[in-house]
Amino acid sequence: MADSPSIRILDPSRCHLGEGPSYDPATDTAWWVDILENRLFELPLREGAGPAKVHALPFMASDVAAIDAERHLLSAEDGLYLRTIRDGRLSLFCPLEAGDAGTRSNDGRVHPSGALWISTMARDAEPGCGAIYHVAGTRVTRLFSGLTIPNGIAFSPDGATGYFVDTDEGVLRRVALDPATGLPEAEPETHYDHSGGEGGIDGAAVDAEGLIWTARFGGACLDAYSPAGERVRSVPVPVRQPTCPTFAGRGLDHLLVTAAYEGMDAAERAADPEHGRTLLVALGTRGLLEPAFRLDA
Repeated sequence: MADSPSIRILDPSRCHLGEGPSYDPATDTAWWVDILENRLFELPLREGAGPAKVHALPFMASDVAAIDAERHLLSAEDGLYLRTIRDGRLSLFCPLEAGDAGTRSNDGRVHPSGALWISTMARDAEPGCGAIYHVAGTRVTRLFSGLTIPNGIAFSPDGATGYFVDTDEGVLRRVALDPATGLPEAEPETHYDHSGGEGGIDGAAVDAEGLIWTARFGGACLDAYSPAGERVRSVPVPVRQPTCPTFAGRGLDHLLVTAAYEGMDAAERAADPEHGRTLLVALGTRGLLEPAFRLDA
């Protein structure tokens, strides 16, 4: 089922590879990154608050996770970094594939337990070089390997099910988890097979009813999948390459959606006037706020 909810462009900036959006309800502020341009964006969601403030980073960062009112966690090319919001000061929290200069971080999401699932991939998307890790405090455990573009990390509201996808393969998977830790208790199973379909399943977020909302990179839409594994809703968006959603807004009834123009030539960018721009999509459904990362998880 396709529909067309209200959508607004948050900011005129275009992201080469926008990713990792996060929302702070205390300040009603959206955060997201441009991986390939080493940029972090900050923008209050109230009307007229733009343009976004842009913070230059000394590395590629792919995901922003809340910690507390003073800090957030950035997933970067060689590890996880604490960033002080007030002054932008960065400090390494723990390394992540720091010895492999050919990889970088990619998609991430905090589990209800406070642990982080974070993926890595080859900078040139070489097949089989990607992995997904579980980070509890500074304890890093590799969960899955042999992936190419690991994405779609999300969790059911009760934390008992995890979701992920290898965008290159196109199969959204689910795995039973220990709700208290976010660690797998079984082998992954197919949730929805999109292999061969238009575009690729990218980032994901789960709403209060357990629907898994995914960005379809190259497909100009968002898709919602039921906990039973059915595609139940598709929402067209005005960017060809949406990358990652997260729930935002005072009522958590919008999706903040990043986008990219990576790989698009001049003609393709001209045919996609809003390419790379970040969106706010009114869904008419209530979402879940991503939990804060626990430093002592």
